[in-house]
Order: sequence, then C-alpha cells, then structure tokens
Amino acid sequence: QVQLVESGGGLVQAGDSLSLSCAASGRTINNYDMGWYRQAPGKEREFVASISWRSGSTYYADSVKGRFTISRDNAKNAVYLRMNSLKPEDTAIYYCHAAAGSSFSWGQGTQVTVSS
Repeated sequence: QVQLVESGGGLVQAGDSLSLSCAASGRTINNYDMGWYRQAPGKEREFVASISWRSGSTYYADSVKGRFTISRDNAKNAVYLRMNSLKPEDTAIYYCHAAAGSSFSWGQGTQVTVSS
C-alpha cells in the first residue's frame, strides 16, 4: 500500500497562490489515479481534483476549475496541486488520495487557511 504525506499548506490572503505537494512512498504511483480532496470545518470531505495514471487526464470540481491545477511527477513519486486566486471558501484540510483498483490510500492532510 502506498503511503502519502502532504505538505505546503499555510495561511494566505485572498487572491494569493499556494502549492501543495504529496510525496508517496512504499510503492510507485505510476499505476495510481491520484487526487486531492478537502474538508472544511463542519462539512463533508469533497473532491477537488484528480489526474489519471493512464492518460494523464485531469478533472476538477466546478468550484476550483480555472484556479487550481493538479500535476504529477512519477519520477519523483509525487503529486502537486497549484492553487491560484485563493478564496476564503477554499479554507480546509487538503488530503492527497491514491487509488488503484480496490486499493486506496489517504494522506494525513495539510491545512490551508485563506483570510479575507
């Protein structure tokens, strides 16, 4: 099973940018679909973005489309989330997710706080 560790969270102001990283270990992520999810206080965990292992196709939640970019570097066994034009409603714990067939893993999360 792959282990995931997120980093890069922090406190920023509205309009700022932030980049998150997800370092994988234990297995290579070459054959894993990778994604980012987030959970705001008092809310359910929600999908943010994903990137396919097979085609490299990317998918985004409507709320982040055009502002966030997911990418992967299989050579570094890592996934990234570039977040631009951040809004206070983007405040949440961001989790990295890896999925391959019936196997999946979550990271421990990294806090992103956007002040208005």
